[in-house]
This record gives sequence, C-alpha cells and structure tokens, in this order.
Amino acid sequence: MHMMMRHRTFSKTINFPIVLRVVGWLLMIESLFMIAPLLVSLIYGEKWEAICFAVSVVITLVVGLFMNYRIKPSSKAMRKREGLLLTATTWVFFSIFGMIPFLMSGTVTGITDGFFETMSGFTTTGASVIKDIEALPRGILFWRSMMQWIGGMGIILFTLAVLPMLNYKGGVSLFNSEVTGITHERMRPRVSQTAKSLWAIYLVFTVVLALLLGFGPMGWYDAICHTMSTVSTGGFSTKNNGLHYWHDYYSDIVIMIFMLVCGINFTIIYKVAVQGKFNEIKRSDTLKWYLGIVIVGSIVVFARIAYMSFVDTWHFGAILAAFDTISAITSTGYATYNYEREGQFIFFFLMLLMFFGGMAGSTAGGAKIDRLVVLLKNVKNELYKVVHSSAVTAVRLDGKSIPHMVVEKILAFLSIYVVVMISVAVMLTLFGLPAFDALFNSLSAISNIGFGYGEMTGGDDKFAMIPDACKWILALEMLIGRLEVFTVLALFSPGFWKKD
Repeated sequence: MHMMMRHRTFSKTINFPIVLRVVGWLLMIESLFMIAPLLVSLIYGEKWEAICFAVSVVITLVVGLFMNYRIKPSSKAMRKREGLLLTATTWVFFSIFGMIPFLMSGTVTGITDGFFETMSGFTTTGASVIKDIEALPRGILFWRSMMQWIGGMGIILFTLAVLPMLNYKGGVSLFNSEVTGITHERMRPRVSQTAKSLWAIYLVFTVVLALLLGFGPMGWYDAICHTMSTVSTGGFSTKNNGLHYWHDYYSDIVIMIFMLVCGINFTIIYKVAVQGKFNEIKRSDTLKWYLGIVIVGSIVVFARIAYMSFVDTWHFGAILAAFDTISAITSTGYATYNYEREGQFIFFFLMLLMFFGGMAGSTAGGAKIDRLVVLLKNVKNELYKVVHSSAVTAVRLDGKSIPHMVVEKILAFLSIYVVVMISVAVMLTLFGLPAFDALFNSLSAISNIGFGYGEMTGGDDKFAMIPDACKWILALEMLIGRLEVFTVLALFSPGFWKKD
C-alpha cells in the first residue's frame, strides 16, 4: 500500500528526466543544423569561423548525447506539464548553444548580446545588437538566417516530424504548445504526419523562393539567406540597409508575395494546394480579414506617402506602402524606408498591424488576426444584447460556432498579451528608455517583429545601446510572444509545480 502511494505521488509530479532526455535529442539535431554554416565558412575560406562552428557542433553534440544516453527516466510518460516545460526550455537550450559560434568568433562581446541575438533569431523576431552586419563573415550571417528558418516553423514541430516516437509520448501536447492558434486543427490523423506535411510546405516555399531570388540581382548566397528570413517571417538581412541595398523592384515584389503567403494559415494552404479544396478560401473569414486589412493598410500608408510627397514616383510609393504593410502585419520586420523623419503617423499605424499580426497557424507573429475577428464579433454580440437582453448569440468563425469557453480564453489571451506588453514597457522606462520608445520596443518584441524605434533602437546602433537588463527582459518577451503567452507564463504559476 505504501509503495502504491509512493508510485501514485511520483506519477503526478513532473517527469524531469524524460524532458531532459528529449532536450538531448533536440541538441543533437541542433548540432546537425550547425554543419550547414560550417560548410559555408569552408566554402568562403573563413578558417577561424569554420573552427568556431566545428567546436560548437562538437560541444552541442556531446552534451546532447550525454543527456540522451546517460539520463534514464523511470517512466517515458509525457503529459501536458512535461510538454509545456519541454517546449519552453527547448528554445532556451537552443539559444544557449546556438550563441556559441557568435561568442567564439567575436561577433558579439558577451553572453547577454549573444543570447539576445540568438533568441531573436530562433523566435524570428529579427532584433539585432550587431551594428555592422556587412562586416560579419558569411558563415555567421548564414547561421543568423538559418536560426530564423528553424524557428519559423518550430523547433518542436521539426522534432515531431523526424522523431515519430514522440507521437506516442505527449506529441499532441507538444504540438499544441508550439503551434500558434486559437484551436489546433491537425491536417492528418497523427501528429507526426501533420508535422511532416507542414514542414513539406515550408520546404517547398523555401526552394521556390530561393530559386526566384537566386536568378535576380542578389546572387545565390544573399538569395538563400533572405529566403530563410522571409519564409520564416524573421527579417534578418545580410546588408546594413536591408533590401534597400539592391534598389530592386523584382526582389521586393517577390519577397512581398512570399511574406504575404507565409502569413496565411498553413492548414488552409495545405487544403488548397494539396487536397484541392479551393472552397477553403471562400469559407475562411480570417483569410478575408487578413487580405482586407493588408489592402486597406497599404492604401492608408500610400495615401500618407502621397500626401507627404517624400518619394519620387507613385509606383515606388505604392510598392513601399504594400511592402511595409505586409512586413509589419506578418512580423517579418524588413524595412525599406525610415519613416521616423517623416513624422509618427505611419509608425503608429504600423504598430496596430504589428499587434495583431498574421493568421494563426502561419509563421507570422503577433496576437493573430483570428483573435481580432473573434473579439470584434463578440463585441458586436454584446452590443446587440444591450438592447435585446434576452437574445441568445454565438460567435461564428468560418461558418462554425465558437464555444463560449474558447471565446473566454481568447479574451484572456488578449488581456494578458496587453498586460505583458505594458509591463515590459514600464520596466524598460526604468532603465532610461522614453515611454513611447519603450512601448514600441515591447510590442516589437512580443509580436516577434524586431522593429526598433527612437534614439536607442531606431538608428544604426539598433539594440546594442540599450542596457543589458533590457536585453534579457526583451529576450524573455520574445519567447513569450513566440510561444503565445500561456506556454511560458504557465511555468511561473505556483500551481504548475505543485503535486496533484
């Protein structure tokens, strides 16, 4: 009886060994990813950087092997709490080991900058502490873009695709913890099959965009780097001036199209492109809202540009307006023009787009358009009930009624999202950032967009000038935003760690 009670108590505590063992698997996968920038360094004759990546591969691989083969969990069960803990800690472990090449090569000057840059990469935020991007070796630049590509579709999701065993050990909870959305619709019966399908679409987008850009003025190296930053809606560039370096309409338009597509729910893309269900386009309320906001937003920005007359031709202004609108709403963060010197209206307008971001189930950040639609429909229902108090209403999305419990969760999510954003902004002001700059940078971090604004983060110095404490705070906020708030904040809840 006593042994039974001990087993029952143990079974309801967090299974740390299985979490650490799976992290070991993930680190081994990360070490394999590092081989790509190692090869790039060798191709371009960057011997020291090649050594840095080789050492990083060995360190990451050895630690991963040790954690996987030396840790022997007594139970292989992985429930919801283990899934949440694994998802959150994996991104931290990936950032810790992913920053080793930056530290060894001298790309950054300390652990704070290294962790900030790496977390910004994996969460596809795109904020950077590096002042002179073009001075970096090509292997390092390739790794920066590749981090965003890995994080765009998701570290855990990739693991579910290549390690089917996790499908039996909490795969559903892992899938739900990392994939964005108000509900988690699986395209295929098994989680591993869904993960493979999502990554297959992602790979197709990557190859197609790389080919389109490679035959343009960029050249193959820059094309591949910008491809990884685009399909992940990350925004890292290989040039200090970003895409403006090439002054090329072709590249801008191609990248703009792929940013727009990658902001769409990949489940819809799969159903349309693979299953031929074209009625999904007509059925999706969220897709209509997403495209409608992009069109209206582009018109508003273009109208402001035309009114201020700070570009030479109308077609350049139109491309500029559409590009920056899509870049903001998809949280990519590519910038083609410094709007600060033309007033604050466009920046403030883009802030609104940054807040809600793209569609759930895409690589875009933000609170997601899906939640905006539910919020507005719920407000409409509540206003109707003010006059018709006995009316029974329901929020409908894509022709389906949303359960009241889900609506409540969406409202809670948006409330917490705003509270976190404002709380971080207040903390940033404690370290000397002006109030509006702090609010903008906080929104930029939680929405995973990476835009800077103001004296400290809006100029050439980027995020290098802010205090180290601010970098750690923003790095945590990036993770909170990428994992959609609840996954990370649940770890700070006392109830998470208590025995049932």
